[in-house]
Amino acid sequence: MADFDLIIVGGGIGGPALATVMARAGRSVLLLEQSTVYEDRVRGEWISPWGVAETKRLGLYDTLMAAGGHHLTRHIGYGKGHDPAEAEKLAMDLGMFVPDVPGPLCIGHPHHCQTLFDAARAAGAVARRGVSVNEVVLGNSPRVRFGDASGDHVATARLVVGADGRMSMVRKAAGITLHRDEPHHWFAGMLVEGVDDWDELVQATGTEGDFHFLAFPQGDGRVRVYGGYPIEEAKRFAGPEGARKFLDAFAFRSSPRNRAIVEGEPAGPLLSYHNSDAWTDEPFGEGFVLVGDAGGWNDPILGLGLSITYRDVRIVSDILLGSDDWSGVAFKPYGEERYERLRRLRFAAQVMSRLEVEFGEEAEARRADFARRAAADPTLRMYGLATLGGPELVPEDYFTEESRARILGLAEAA
Repeated sequence: MADFDLIIVGGGIGGPALATVMARAGRSVLLLEQSTVYEDRVRGEWISPWGVAETKRLGLYDTLMAAGGHHLTRHIGYGKGHDPAEAEKLAMDLGMFVPDVPGPLCIGHPHHCQTLFDAARAAGAVARRGVSVNEVVLGNSPRVRFGDASGDHVATARLVVGADGRMSMVRKAAGITLHRDEPHHWFAGMLVEGVDDWDELVQATGTEGDFHFLAFPQGDGRVRVYGGYPIEEAKRFAGPEGARKFLDAFAFRSSPRNRAIVEGEPAGPLLSYHNSDAWTDEPFGEGFVLVGDAGGWNDPILGLGLSITYRDVRIVSDILLGSDDWSGVAFKPYGEERYERLRRLRFAAQVMSRLEVEFGEEAEARRADFARRAAADPTLRMYGLATLGGPELVPEDYFTEESRARILGLAEAA
């Protein structure tokens, strides 16, 4: 039986990131990952500026840049009554949100995972692939029973970290059930290649007809694209022609540059999923702590999965390296900060979903009305500051039902 300071279950983003930081600090770490090859799961390729700042604090930014990290510097919002030239004239400078961060950072998800896994191993973590975790025991004497090609094993540790995603076995062993909100829309994504006419420094979003698009260039003619569409249309992009139908949905009159996406070719799978948030009141307990999606997630319309995970890792590692007390109560500050962080981001996502991913005449009128009011009162758009600069930058009283009514124009309607 092997003994470690930390056993980390899950080798995607949060697990290897934490393993690298802790192993560099001299702690003994066992990192367990089920897959033998990282696959495109259509998520996790865009790090918001506040998330980029977290990678710097963790000492991982240079690692990501050396692996091909690609910064975006401008954002264009199409639709909203603007003609394309006007929308492009109003492009947002993405370097204004966080000092010394030029904008969001993009890096392909499978390559991102492998880069961090290799970094963890290079830092001295015992990192194993092709692992089946068979039992997780928490409490005062945590242990994990797992199997791989070499046989069955049992390892003990002071702490087990659940970084094992949405179906977390560690969360299940802890008896934690996530809170979930109701799905509002479908969200689909795909990697597209051959998009050579797209400016590689520009990300864009827009709503037209019954489709909301997001596009994040990855460099070398590749763009990760997402689309939001009505909750009633579960099978809209199903079947063998689904990928082509999905690309055709990007043919926007309000965004002529989308033609480059339509003419591109799929470079990975097309996956669709509900947009809804999930969260837990306490992502920790005796003998364990949860990071990343294992502790709940934010609506992907904001694209903050990686940023949330990197802040989780930074706060948890600060606690672990700042004191010898690794008891459950030591993680209470982390739980409190994370709960409030996700609450604020949940609010931001719900507002954005109402404004951007609802369709029809009433929704179009709401978008036009919001654009008119926000031009006179920029504070209405502070959900964007929460997304790009960090939720802590926005006053607490913005995240209230009264504020939601004001943003959406419901107060005036009443």
